[in-house]
Amino acid sequence: MDNQSEIYRIEATELLSDLESALLDLESTPEDEELIGRIFRAMHTIKGSGSMFGYDHIAAFTHDIETTYDLIREGQLKVSKKLIDLTLRAADQIKIMLDDPGLKPDETEGILRELKTIAPVGRNESPQPNNPLPVENEPRALRTFWIRFIPESRCMITGGNPVLLLNELRALGTSTIVAHTDKIPEIEALQPDLCFTYWDILLSTTEDKLAIQDIFIFVEDESELYILPIDNESRIDFQGMQELAEMLLANGNTPVEELEKEIREFVEHKIVRVETNSSESNPSEEVAENQNSVVPSASSAGAQTKAAVSNIRVDSEKLDALVDLVGELVIVQERLNQTALKRNDSELILLAEETGRLIAELRDTSMGMRLLPIGTTFSKFKRLVRDLANEQGKEIVLTTEGAETELDKTVIERLNDPLIHIIRNSVDHGIEPSSVRLFSGKPRISNIHLSAFHSGSDVVIKISDDGQGLNTVAIRNKAIERGLITAETELTDKEIHPLIFQPGFSTAKTVSSISGRGVGMDVVKRNIEELRGSVSVDSKAQKGTTITLRLPLTLGIIEGLLVRIADSYFVLPLSAVEECVAIQRNGKTNGKCIANVRGEIIPYIPLRNQFEIRGEHPFIESILIAKVNDARVGFLVDEVIGEHQIVIKSLGKMYRQVEGLSGATILGDGTVALILDVQRLVELAEMSEYARETTGVV
Repeated sequence: MDNQSEIYRIEATELLSDLESALLDLESTPEDEELIGRIFRAMHTIKGSGSMFGYDHIAAFTHDIETTYDLIREGQLKVSKKLIDLTLRAADQIKIMLDDPGLKPDETEGILRELKTIAPVGRNESPQPNNPLPVENEPRALRTFWIRFIPESRCMITGGNPVLLLNELRALGTSTIVAHTDKIPEIEALQPDLCFTYWDILLSTTEDKLAIQDIFIFVEDESELYILPIDNESRIDFQGMQELAEMLLANGNTPVEELEKEIREFVEHKIVRVETNSSESNPSEEVAENQNSVVPSASSAGAQTKAAVSNIRVDSEKLDALVDLVGELVIVQERLNQTALKRNDSELILLAEETGRLIAELRDTSMGMRLLPIGTTFSKFKRLVRDLANEQGKEIVLTTEGAETELDKTVIERLNDPLIHIIRNSVDHGIEPSSVRLFSGKPRISNIHLSAFHSGSDVVIKISDDGQGLNTVAIRNKAIERGLITAETELTDKEIHPLIFQPGFSTAKTVSSISGRGVGMDVVKRNIEELRGSVSVDSKAQKGTTITLRLPLTLGIIEGLLVRIADSYFVLPLSAVEECVAIQRNGKTNGKCIANVRGEIIPYIPLRNQFEIRGEHPFIESILIAKVNDARVGFLVDEVIGEHQIVIKSLGKMYRQVEGLSGATILGDGTVALILDVQRLVELAEMSEYARETTGVV
């Protein structure tokens, strides 16, 4: 596939995403003219660009949808649920057609047949005002347009071909084309790959101005384009058209504003001469009324061009490579710092500090380039909730908050599946049918709320519903059945809820297309932990359930706290650490691994025992206190070295199964330090028999 077609596919995919979001919003506010305009423009752009890049079947299919929404814009048709359903199906079909340009599925014809039962407008048909029923079509009157097209000089270098555009114009009707060559330089200065020619076109056609703009849709920002209706019923005879063409040829350098006046005067004279007894309104008035519809002037077009080039597309692989290189720079910079300190060279230390500042700025900039608003992901779920609700016969509205919250693109990509699992479970298990809700005194329409916000260097995402909440009795019984707990085990509701994240755990009595197969929430937990994040659940009977995801802002470079245990080095994410306290070797309370911190009893995990590191404990050790699952937990280490920029590296195959580690990093002297997974370490301490035994070791 050529580069231009790939660009079209990317842009069309983005337009379809925006289209879907606008359609779902329009369903709740069918009178919103701005949303109707967004839908129309998205379809219009997909159609216009599709015809340029060989996706003619997409252009033809989209044309009928676009025409329907044009009727809505004109007030001749009302928005309905069926129309929204059909348009969403059409968007899905366009996605399929984008993946396979040669595919012509039968589904398109089925959609168009259903569409014509709502709005009898399709290709080669004319809308009938204020009449939703099929009527006999009347031929549209001819209109004459004056078009001036001045292409950007480098258009052929970027793959454009003005001749093809002119040929498309000729196909719309009868045309007279005048080529202006006054800007072509002398042969010594001629550059054969630049375009110095511009054109005036007189076009008589039954199409409207929109059809003309469609032809130039892909080049209008880089070109100067003027479209002026000059005769609403093509009353100028052939001789008059030739005279007008000669006048245009002789006035190529005349400013457009002056040329418009001359054309209006010419047209008025010719129409009066041919139809002196015409009882119709003065055509010059009609031309004057259309002056405001002329495409923006050259200065405006230039401003659009500048705006268009202020943003460029960069392949995500190039961004990944840039971040990797910045990561290597961070490692080299740490090495430079250590070397400067060892030599005690003030000039070298100053140079290392300046280099560190520049690399820190480069790091922040490169990481910022990878950040995307999470709203792009949130918007996809409106369609998911709508379809699932229809399938389940429930009435559910999805609301979002914090869509502007930014997150690393890699995190966003890998977040899609966990969010789908959570939302599907909310629809199937959490939300009751409308009849049950009304009987319980709840609103008939239920709500699923997605929110995101920054918390330190993390992003917190919450998925809440106002359904019936988790059934703690069913979860407990299932856990006993699975052997996860015994019948004698006493657990609070808050301790029972996390059991839903156990592999294969499901309380659904029947298997549906949505859930009940025992696959889902354990996948959510595993995927979130692979992102170095955590997941928790909070539920209240008949009030609803909230699942909270806490994720790192980025996966590449983080601020970490470097610690030492014997000869081994470890890193804790700095965002997870609240404070550090010192403890004497014999400072344990009654042999228990708990510490009294300003009157608060905090349990801690001896990492030396956790990782089976041999050797003598130092007389003074340090406890790093972190907040995990709303509880403060400590991690006992030999020594806290200090803060470091940490470039995260994946563990090798031999070490990926080691519990409690999420990666590794390389220090400035080449030493490898392991990055701790504090969430998993706490879970091991709580759930593992060995961990529970070690908490009692003095």
